[in-house]
Amino acid sequence: MNHHTPRFGAIIIGDEILSGKRQDGHLSKVISLLAERGLALSWAEYLGDERPQIAATLKRTMARKDVVFCFGGIGATPDDQTRQSAAEAAGLAIARHPGAVAEIEARFGESAYPKRVLMADFPAGAALIPNPVNRVPGFSLAQHYFMPGFPEMAWPMTAWILDTHYAHLHHQQKITESSILVFDAGESQLLDLMGDITRTYPALKLFSLPRLDTRRTIELGVKGNTEQVHSAMQHIQAALETAGYPWQTVDQA
Repeated sequence: MNHHTPRFGAIIIGDEILSGKRQDGHLSKVISLLAERGLALSWAEYLGDERPQIAATLKRTMARKDVVFCFGGIGATPDDQTRQSAAEAAGLAIARHPGAVAEIEARFGESAYPKRVLMADFPAGAALIPNPVNRVPGFSLAQHYFMPGFPEMAWPMTAWILDTHYAHLHHQQKITESSILVFDAGESQLLDLMGDITRTYPALKLFSLPRLDTRRTIELGVKGNTEQVHSAMQHIQAALETAGYPWQTVDQA
């Protein structure tokens, strides 16, 4: 990605994820939604429902100006700490959002009170994220997008965010990944080559993935701009042939 494209991150919040009571599907889905639009996820973190930890993490990520998708913890039960943590991280008070109140009232009528309306209390100045399932909105603040933990709600909300706020970033450049299998070499024997590649092609991401097999095998490759990937892979293959290490493309394995 070039310097005009922000980094995208994901924060998945919930004790139920860390305890194993529920399996996370958000990470793989965010990766997929970004990839469909020519974008990529730069990082992800998992957090429990602990307000100090959530607030400290959000304060750190807000300072980096990343675009961050946050899943979970925006309900009104005592274990939901995300709304308050976001306000604390941004140094804001919690305020009832009139637009969120209207959505909740439209969905639940008189039964919105006195409890459901608590889900309209967001950090002051937050913007709304429409919820296509039950109309209880998420909110955004400082390029952080806070959504429910329910996949059927959060995933269309994430797609809406990408298409509404970041359509100008879609498919800015074609990202390619290419790799080969290198045999009879350990990572330590390829470190000089890897260093040479990262210095020569600083915009690419190099990866080295050893395989536990009967034969020493490493999947070695790069990801980034298509032209640079092609050049880097030619560089790698020529260096391996000079060093005498056999290799083959992953498709042939």
